Formats: sequence, C-alpha cells, structure tokens
Amino acid sequence: MRPATNASHASGATAAASRRDFSGLPPALVSRLAKLDLRRDQDLVLHLPLRYEDETRLTPIAAVTEGEALQIEGEVSSCEVVNKPRRQLLARIRDESGDLSARWLSFYPALQKQLQPGARVRLFGEVRCGFFGDEMVHPRVRVVADDAPLPDCLTPVYPTTAGLAQAALRKLIARTLARVPERELLPGDVRARLALPGFAEAVRTLHRPPPDVDADALAERSHPAWRRVKFEELLVQQISLRRAYVARRLKTAPEIAARARLTVALLQALPFELTGAQRRVVAEIAADLAAAHPMQRLLQGDVGSGKTIVAALAMLQAVENGFQAALMAPTEILAEQHYLKLKAWLEPLGVEVAWLSGSRNKRARAAELARLACGECLLAVGTHALIEDPVALPRLGLVIVDEQHRFGVRQRLALREKAHAGASPHLLMMSATPIPRTLAMTHYADLDVSVLDELPPGRTPVRTRLVSAARRDQVIARLREACAGGRQAYWVCPLIEESEALQLQTALETFAALTAALPALAVGLVHGRLKPAEKSAAMAAFVTGDVDVLVATTVIEVGVDVPNASLMVIEHAERFGLAQLHQLRGRVGRGAAESECILMFAQPLSQTARARLKVIFEHSDGFAIAREDLRIRGPGEFVGARQSGVPLLRHASLEQDADLIEPARELAERLLSGAPQDAQAIVDRWFGGREGLLRA
Repeated sequence: MRPATNASHASGATAAASRRDFSGLPPALVSRLAKLDLRRDQDLVLHLPLRYEDETRLTPIAAVTEGEALQIEGEVSSCEVVNKPRRQLLARIRDESGDLSARWLSFYPALQKQLQPGARVRLFGEVRCGFFGDEMVHPRVRVVADDAPLPDCLTPVYPTTAGLAQAALRKLIARTLARVPERELLPGDVRARLALPGFAEAVRTLHRPPPDVDADALAERSHPAWRRVKFEELLVQQISLRRAYVARRLKTAPEIAARARLTVALLQALPFELTGAQRRVVAEIAADLAAAHPMQRLLQGDVGSGKTIVAALAMLQAVENGFQAALMAPTEILAEQHYLKLKAWLEPLGVEVAWLSGSRNKRARAAELARLACGECLLAVGTHALIEDPVALPRLGLVIVDEQHRFGVRQRLALREKAHAGASPHLLMMSATPIPRTLAMTHYADLDVSVLDELPPGRTPVRTRLVSAARRDQVIARLREACAGGRQAYWVCPLIEESEALQLQTALETFAALTAALPALAVGLVHGRLKPAEKSAAMAAFVTGDVDVLVATTVIEVGVDVPNASLMVIEHAERFGLAQLHQLRGRVGRGAAESECILMFAQPLSQTARARLKVIFEHSDGFAIAREDLRIRGPGEFVGARQSGVPLLRHASLEQDADLIEPARELAERLLSGAPQDAQAIVDRWFGGREGLLRA
C-alpha cells in the first residue's frame, strides 16, 4: 500500500469515479435517490446499512425460536385466501422437521402465485406464537431450487424512501462497490496507530459482512470497519472547518487597537471587580480586535458568569477607534436588558447607545436609524430588527450575537454584511449554554473559544427541589412564605409547543389562580403576546419590587436580572429541555439571599423526562449539564442543523467515538499543510463539491 502523500497523482481518477452520476438510471429512480441525498456513486458507497439480516443459514422449522428473525426453507403444503377475521393469505410450509404457518394481511396476486402448493420457498421473518401454533406474519419470500446456494454475507437493510425497495437499493450499491478504488488516502502510520482497515475493505465489510463477523460489534458500530468510516467522517469535518477558519483569516478586518481610555474609565466606575476569568477573556478579545483579520470567537459562560460586561468592554474598544458595534439578542426582553445595562454603564462616559426593536414607534425608530447611518451613534443594541434592510451601519467594526445558537446562519451573515465593503467586521458570539468539549472540537472547530469558568463573588448556590404537581398547594404556601420575608418569586408556566394560544391561556389561568390564592401579594403577568410597552411595564414593576410574584412564560428564560428574586417555580418541568431549565433556574440566586428552584412535575414521567430532571437536580454546573444534555439528545438536536450550518455527523458518535476526535484534528492539520491534494480527495469522497455553508 502506498502512503497517502505519494498517491496524489491518482486523485484525478478517484475523483472522476466518485463523481459518476446516475445519468443511465430511470428519472423516477434518480428522483427517489435524490430524496436520500444520493446523487453519485460515492454517495451510494457511504449509504451504510441500518442493520443486517442473516440469510446465510437455514433453521429447521422444529428448532425455530419465538421472537427471533430467522430463515426457513420448505415446501408449500397449502395456500389459500381466507376472509375471517379479515381477508388474508394463509400458507403452510413444511420441511423434514415440521411445519409452520405464514400469513399476509396485504398481498398481491403475484405472491399467491409464488406460493403454489409444491413450490419450494425460503421465508425470512420473525416467528411468533399464533392461534394455530408458530407462524410468520408478512415474511419475505423467495422461490428456490432444491440445491440453491445460501448467500455468502449478511443481508444489509438500508435507510430508504417510499418507492425505493431494499432489493433495488442493494443491487445499485453492490454494482457500485465493484468500482470502489483500492487507493488509500490515510497515512499508514495513522491507520496502524488506530487499528483501522483500508477504506475499500471497510466499506465492503459494512455492505457485505461475512457470516463469521462479530455481530455485536457490527450492531454497536464498534467494529474496526465502522471505526474507519467514522474516523474519516470526523476527519472530513475537521478539514472543512479548518479550511473555513484559514479562509476567514485571509480576509481583512478593521484593526481596532486597545487604547485603554473609555475601557479603563468604565472599569474604574464599576461597583465591582472583574473576575480573573473575565480579565483573561477581555484580553483575548482585545488582542483579536487589534488584528487585521476578522475575529471569530465564541464566548461561553454559565448563567451569571458576567458575559455582558465583557461585551461592553469590547464595544468600547470599537468606539475608542471610531468604529460602530452592534449587539443582537434573540428576544426583546433580553435585548432591552442589554440596552438598559449598557446605557447605565456607558452614557456617563459620554457614549450613547441606540435601541432598535420591532416594537419602537416609527418616529423613534427613524431617529435612531438616522443617527446610526450618519455615524453619529456608534453603538446599537437590538433584536432581529438590526438585520432589516433600512438599518445602515457604515462604520461597523464589531458584531456581537448573544445566545448565538438561537439565530440561523443566514441571520448572522446578514448582520455582518452591514459593514462597509472591503472589510469584514469582527464577530463575537456569546452563549450561556456551555458547549461540551467533544462538541466544540467538532462543530465549533473553526472558532476560537473563550470560557468564563468563574462566577462573580457573592452569588449563592440555588437549591433545587423536585415536587409532584399533586403538592401544588404546598408550593403556593412556600411562595407565600418567601414573599412574606421580603423576597420575590417567579412562577413559570408550562411549555406547550403545539399551541401558543393554549400556552397563553394557561398563563392567564395561572395568573388568576395565584391572584386569588395570594390576596396579600401583588401578582404580575408577562408573556409573548403582550405589547412591548406592556411587557416592559410588567418587568419594570417586578424589578422595582412593586410586584411580588411574576407569572411568566419562557420569555424570561434569559436576560432577566432581579437580585431580590429568590424563588423560581417551574410548572410541568418535565416538558422543558435541560438548557431551558438551567437558564430559568439562573434567574434566581443573583443576590446574597438563599435561593430555591422548585421543579413541579406531573406523573407519569417518560424515561427521557425522568433523566432530564435527575440531571438538573444533581448538577448546578452548566458544563456538566451540557455534557448530559448531549448524551441524552445527541449532537444534531443539541446544536441544531439550522443554527450551526456545519455538516452534521451521520455515522460518528461524539460519545462513543470521542477518542477519534483529537487524532482526526491532528491529521487534518497534517494533510492540509503537507498533502492538500489528499485532503481534497477525502472531502470530495464525502461531499463531492457540496461542502456547503459551514459557518456564518
């Protein structure tokens, strides 16, 4: 076998083979293959089985086991259509050891013709105990000669779509496998170190496993053939992301030096000291802003770790150099919280902040737009309204996106494109949903990552309690007690994804019930359907202490900071995701008072809901919760294809295959620097020119 670095001259032949399309196939078949994203030969090679069926052996009828999928061979002794209890085809099959029934509730005349008495057939299916003894329901049927040989490999079962039969897919893939080139693209030392077979050997093993294969390793996807495919998939992702990272560093960006004038003035005016983690991250961002290529940094920090002040210092660095900075948040409540904080911090320094949201009246909005368009105002905070066409930011040097995973790739791009032509603004993405290390190494490999891993002093741990909904009266009593002690409380209504109207109705009913149950307390209400002015008024009343209990939907999930609030009640907590529960819990414990989060749940609990509640009860560290969330939900759900723009992993598992990620990253660097043709050939094998949008 040649080492990969000496094989580049053959890449043209391989690329041509992998790009071979389906021009000779019927258009209807090509259309069905396209639904599976299969558009060329190489796509078929990487369309791997979901599972396997063993047709390499026969089981005597007398030895069949109930509940097991197996294959029998025998003679049809009878076959008839019966109408009771419903129309069905019923056949009896016998061999030297006994006989067995087979039934089809849906069938074509051709099947009845195959099952003529005296015909020799093989049936594959699951055996179960029926009214007349052992039977197979809807088994697969094949008419055979007396001496017909058995298959020499396990039968693959592929992901498919309507109108594309397994048999047709198997035939197409088998034909394509015969053309898989033997040329190896991975260096021999890497394959030896990781005990990986060659690519051609691996895919042939997975499509046509021999009868003596380790069936458990195959099913668990830990077989060396699976490991080879999964390593290469991780490698391709690392190559793609690394190339995206390098390409962005070739772009130009405004050089925004740290002038330490406004930033120092703000630090001196703050009533608190920055934590060590905040100082470290501020220095990392300041260095990035001073560079001539665009910053592409993800700032992650747990709930309450102080990301907003870090963002404020970065925005001031832009202002000191005459550049504009824009901060975009996903909800109006969060965006307004950012605006109010920045205004309180920066206006005493003579720095004005523009506030843009869809709810502002036309005159106020037009005035803000004019100030931004002429460069009079250098800072803007807003929601999606920031990326609408009329917003002009001619001096845009820094874009900050909070809760970045809530925005789509195109939305992040739209804000960056507000900058003047010829230069890309620096981008800082912030998230209070910590990213587990394995996920960051794969889906965020094209970003620089900063972590705020230290909470400001004075924060008290939040005690979490799990309480059955049957004890609702006791929870209300606890809420009354907390407010009698001068504290405030949140009551979060159930998440009802199917119906926003039903969720609103639940919030209104909860508000009415708590108002009646707590006549001595002021109860407020905030939900997504309120007009912005009403929402702001309700939040302001809670912040000032005029409202004791705030009934809310998940609009208060992020951005709300009321240090006097010490009790959080989350109703139907089993309906929420882990990240949401952690974010909601983070709304309390922001002052010095002992705080509590009560998770009310309804029985019966699903296994997943039970697992989520156990995690949130046992963990307060956002990174530990994120790791468990990744384990429960998987990377596709955790990141979201729409938000990430990164090719999601089809075969590799971040949990099962974590040991392959670091070697894949190392090899990606090695190939890109020493054998770029091989790196391209591997990417072509998987994407065929369809790398797509990786990161905005």
